[in-house]
Amino acid sequence: MRISPSSAAIPCFLRALALGMGLALGCVASAAGPPRVSPTPGRPVLPRPPQQAAAPSAAEASRFLAQVTFGPTDADITQLQAMGYTAWLADQFTAPATRRMDYRNWVENTLHEPFTTDHMLEAWWLGALGGPDPADPGVIHRDQLRQRVAFALSEIFVVSTKNTLIDEFPNGQAYFYDVLVNDAFANYRQLLEDVTLSPAMGVYLNMLSNQRADSTKNIHPDENYARESNQLFSVGLTMLNQDGSEQLVDGQPVPTYTQDTVKAFAHVFTGWNWSDCVPADHDNFSDCEVDWDTGANMQQPMAAFADYHDNGTRAPDDLSGKQLLNYAGAANGGLLVDGGTPQSDLKFALDNIFNHPNVGPFIARQLIQRLVTSNPSPAYAQRVAAAFNDNGSGVRGDLKAVVSAILLDDEARNGARKYPDTFGKLREPLLRLSHIWRAMGAQHRCGHDTLRQTDSGSYTEHYANRPYRYAGWYSAWATNYLFNQQPLYANSVFNFFTPGFVPPGEMTTKKLYGPEFQITTDSQVAEVTNDVLPRAMWLDVNDTCDADDDYGNVAIDHARDLALAGSGQGGPSDPADRLVDAYNVRFLGGQMSAYMRTTLINYLNRIDHWWDNNGTQDWRIARIQRALYLIFTSPEYAIQK
Repeated sequence: MRISPSSAAIPCFLRALALGMGLALGCVASAAGPPRVSPTPGRPVLPRPPQQAAAPSAAEASRFLAQVTFGPTDADITQLQAMGYTAWLADQFTAPATRRMDYRNWVENTLHEPFTTDHMLEAWWLGALGGPDPADPGVIHRDQLRQRVAFALSEIFVVSTKNTLIDEFPNGQAYFYDVLVNDAFANYRQLLEDVTLSPAMGVYLNMLSNQRADSTKNIHPDENYARESNQLFSVGLTMLNQDGSEQLVDGQPVPTYTQDTVKAFAHVFTGWNWSDCVPADHDNFSDCEVDWDTGANMQQPMAAFADYHDNGTRAPDDLSGKQLLNYAGAANGGLLVDGGTPQSDLKFALDNIFNHPNVGPFIARQLIQRLVTSNPSPAYAQRVAAAFNDNGSGVRGDLKAVVSAILLDDEARNGARKYPDTFGKLREPLLRLSHIWRAMGAQHRCGHDTLRQTDSGSYTEHYANRPYRYAGWYSAWATNYLFNQQPLYANSVFNFFTPGFVPPGEMTTKKLYGPEFQITTDSQVAEVTNDVLPRAMWLDVNDTCDADDDYGNVAIDHARDLALAGSGQGGPSDPADRLVDAYNVRFLGGQMSAYMRTTLINYLNRIDHWWDNNGTQDWRIARIQRALYLIFTSPEYAIQK
């Protein structure tokens, strides 16, 4: 059975693309989106709070939580209704951080297992799902907003385990991700520096062991980090207005920098290496290596080595008078004077990037896209950029203020109603899976404590009776193979998808962005529909375990919704309306169309006590499973609005 929402419920181009095929025949595009009018130039535009001051309804709370968590739960919705948006944000800003290195320490020092990339994924899922800690169930992980923002940052400041060295050292992955977690509510300038000096980024974009030029050895500074730190992490390729639109001269965009600028930054970003590097022990600066035994230097910031840093004083190869970004108000016009240290020159360079006027609108738009909508209006983008430029206390780059501005803006709260044809975003595959797991009380089930033999000895893997250790080849460890997305596993520094991706067809005609559609291929749509989502929805915490399953899997608790699914014998006389209405709020933020609701109820009402699988299963489980499957494969759910 196919469920097709009405044209009034969701734009036809989104319905067609969410299904991954051109089925929206006969659609006529309506109405325009948000007004494309920029506020008065030079005038600060503060974030507008939502017009509704009353406590949010359950549907409004669910919509908000879909933007700020890895999926609303009923308990989350109730809590947000009681607290209100502002108090909830304040509470989240102070919630203790869930860190991957803490998980790594538990795995290595308590369980005495070697920490692998699979364990790193377990740690990521613990942060995403929240709840009890596997080491101490009395500790509850509740920093959903921090984890969601860190995930967004991981798709801007990209490091990927497709790099072999990074893949071999999951402790380095954990350290890098914790940088994003720790700085999610810090200052962007601090985040930029911490990312720059992290060994994983140093390895990924070649700043680690980058050294001053030496023409006698044919050594030239690597330009990789110099280019991407500007293009992808901060200012972008063209000059922007504060509303995110391109500045034009004679109808043409104005480049933010030139190749000479990249070259200058490359010479600045020299002289940094592993924290324990001893250059005198090696013939070449690049011969210092990762600690192959422990990977300890993957979890320490890179260290500076002045002899290998281009400070403009060693002729003929040093670059004297490095011209960095030049813009109104740039310190010394962006010109770095000679004679500095690696630390002082790095500070000047990062300050030069940080204070560029593009950073506010550039970062604002990307974070809005990751959390709220793919096509924010210029006015929305400018209000968030204004919060980046000044948090109200004269501080630039306060990410806490930026996140608040994004989420409390009137467009975030009311955009689905005001701009139905342009507001919203395609849900990322990982966020779909995390949503159903969180909302349905997922736990790890089955698995064994298994003795493993290695060349250096033996150890025991502990997966028996570990409900909060989110593992499994059929679930938590397999997301990349199943639907093209896994934390820290992008194909390149350009992430899984680019913020400027415009899907072909109606969205191209309307000039609308749809980043997540870049990984939504025909095969991926079919795989998710036919395999991934059934896995998520059919595995139950009460299933009988396979005796040969050493690792177990993540499964959901269908029984929690038995009372919603029916109270009698099923069929039309015991209708499924309570279940559908509850799922409408929990999964769709109360935005299910009347057509979809009627279609779902009519289908689910066919399920009655005769579906008890010869007495082995409560017939209501069948209702719950099919309701989940039909909702999660529907285009109405696919688009977060």
